[in-house]
Amino acid sequence: MDTKEILKNLTLEEKAALCSGRDFWKTKAIDRLGIPSVMMCDGPHGLRKQEGEGDHLGINESIPTVCYPSASALASSFDREVMTKLGHALGRECQAEDVAMLLGPGMNIKRSPLCGRNFEYFSEDPKVAGEMGAAYIQALQSEGIAACVKHFACNNQETMRMTGDSRVDERTLHEIYLPAFETAVKKGKTRGIMSAYNGVNGSFCTENKTLLTDILRDKWGYEGFVVTDWGAIKDRAASVAAGLDLEMPGGPNATGEELVKAVREGKLSEEALNRSAENVLNFILASIANKKTETIDRDACRAVSREISEECAVLLKNNGVLPLKEEQKVALIGEFAKTPRFQGGGSSHINVPYSVSALEAAEGKNIIFAQGYDTHSDTDSDKLIEEAVIAAEKADVAVIFAGLPDAYETEGADRDHMRMPENQNELIRAVAKINPNTVVVLHGGSVMELPWLNEVSAVLLMHLGGDQVGAATVDLLYGEKNPSGHLAETWSVRLEDNPSYLNFPGEEGVVNYAEGIFVGYRYYDKKKMDVTFPFGYGLSYTTFAYENLRVDKESLTDQDTLIVTVDVKNTGDRTGKALVQLYVRDVESTVRRPVRELRDFAKVELAPGEMKTVSFALDKRAFAYYEPKCKDWFVESGEFAIEIGDSSRNILADRTVQVEGTTVLSFEITANTTIGQLMKHPKGSVFVRQMLGSRMVAHEDMSSSMGEGAERMIQKMMFETPIGSLVSYGRMSAEQLKSLIEQLNN
Repeated sequence: MDTKEILKNLTLEEKAALCSGRDFWKTKAIDRLGIPSVMMCDGPHGLRKQEGEGDHLGINESIPTVCYPSASALASSFDREVMTKLGHALGRECQAEDVAMLLGPGMNIKRSPLCGRNFEYFSEDPKVAGEMGAAYIQALQSEGIAACVKHFACNNQETMRMTGDSRVDERTLHEIYLPAFETAVKKGKTRGIMSAYNGVNGSFCTENKTLLTDILRDKWGYEGFVVTDWGAIKDRAASVAAGLDLEMPGGPNATGEELVKAVREGKLSEEALNRSAENVLNFILASIANKKTETIDRDACRAVSREISEECAVLLKNNGVLPLKEEQKVALIGEFAKTPRFQGGGSSHINVPYSVSALEAAEGKNIIFAQGYDTHSDTDSDKLIEEAVIAAEKADVAVIFAGLPDAYETEGADRDHMRMPENQNELIRAVAKINPNTVVVLHGGSVMELPWLNEVSAVLLMHLGGDQVGAATVDLLYGEKNPSGHLAETWSVRLEDNPSYLNFPGEEGVVNYAEGIFVGYRYYDKKKMDVTFPFGYGLSYTTFAYENLRVDKESLTDQDTLIVTVDVKNTGDRTGKALVQLYVRDVESTVRRPVRELRDFAKVELAPGEMKTVSFALDKRAFAYYEPKCKDWFVESGEFAIEIGDSSRNILADRTVQVEGTTVLSFEITANTTIGQLMKHPKGSVFVRQMLGSRMVAHEDMSSSMGEGAERMIQKMMFETPIGSLVSYGRMSAEQLKSLIEQLNN
């Protein structure tokens, strides 16, 4: 079937009807033209297919299936191959279950650790979020299933998420909150975008033309369709006019009468309605064309989930107690050892028939168990702690399974704090006091405060690791697998240290992103602030060396590509995976920039003694910042450091290159333009150099009479002097100043 031919045969009423769903999960069918209905489902880390009554909060039951690690875990793998495996597995399951689109991945930036949905989002860094999301999208869609990237855009909290307004300046929007979506569109080629509930800068996302048309379609070239978040529509005609295509959910009453009326009254152009109907038709027809016959082996899916969970785990601390030895007597302590928390709550909640606990996976090993705490209570239980201490006294190593209970993080509600339940903290302190070989295994999708960190020997972060997390944990604890995850978000010491602290979650639904571009490590590193663990941090059971960092050119323009290579060697005695992180630092900038920004990364597996060369290609965007004056990415000519590290705080090798920007910013020069500002202007800098050459001020005479530091003070004063003052100082006439300004502006 040809979309444009079908469109010609649709009535106005049918085109309007196509722009809303048939029910909670399906598009409308047009039976007389043979247009079928297709199904969409939640589930960025598992398939939440509801066959009965639908809902978007995970309340009503869905089909039993496999739960994979959540996005917060997946991002910590820093491994595009992990996302590819997940995308293929979910794509095949969707085909088997007759699902055309999977709603995800969530690409929103982790602005605050309190966002209740952070477990569904990748990172505080747009490069990580974009690359991980794009790899998943490509794999999922290669199986014929459409991805639906969400929530576009600036949906960074749950408080008043359905009506709130995110106030973000233009530079911050383009540097922090949009790039991951851009990568999903340009590199991932996503077929679906979900608009967010909230507004951005005074306009709801569902009817925000700047986002849906000017940026998404005109600037990025997006060709897919845009669907609302469920129940997000505010004004149907305004939404279609802005670039929205499909309202969900639908139902018998969603006939499109409002759109028909708006067209007939001239409030909505039929051309805009045609565009939306055509985009929906393209999605439906592509889904039918990509339909495959699949059967699903869920045991094989569980094996994939276990493998992925192992790749995502982050070893946060290890004083040598890990990996455990088979002959050691190990006390497994904590309710999560028996009943692990492996997923978050809300629309992504997967119906799992059974999950594997660490206690079950460790069967046959020399272990004992104590419950330690009650996940349904935050208060201490002397009896449970006493039992745990007795078990720890009998063991060579005590492994405590702890973290955030279900009630602490869920869709629909932001967290109140970063603390773990106090009964768990007391348990850890009590056990660590008795057994010096105490290991903590953490479950949770968000940053936590760790007040006992210096009292334990090792910490292994398993995140929300999917329904096989218990088996993956045992594999990692006993060294069957080597931890290789790294943190995709900074773990601050206190909530109050977070850059959004004073502006989260806002007032009366309005939240000002006053921290600007300084989100996550961009803020902590700029402030040189102590953190519990920096962005990109992660340990291994082996060690790595980074050698021979090379660049293929010492100087380039922003139109060139810079090739960067570095040799990575496993200097330990175990096979492991190194995460090579490439940062770029603008050595001297006239605008505020972070100390460094992650521009690429690569995961490489190495046997003991093995060395491999890792290569990166950096284009203009690697050196650029978003400049509102030219509405585009801009490179300021100068020196840039190319840095290789294993976290944002641990740079192991660096080289500098000279980059010449080929775009000249235009600005109007007036009598109030300072000499320093004039230095940024090509012609103006020539004038200033000539002026300085004439010794406008007798530096030697003044500095001798003004004391030490006078030279620097004079230069500072000169650079901040408006050029209009040159008339007052008698350096030029008013007519000469007028002529100079005209010459420079021309």
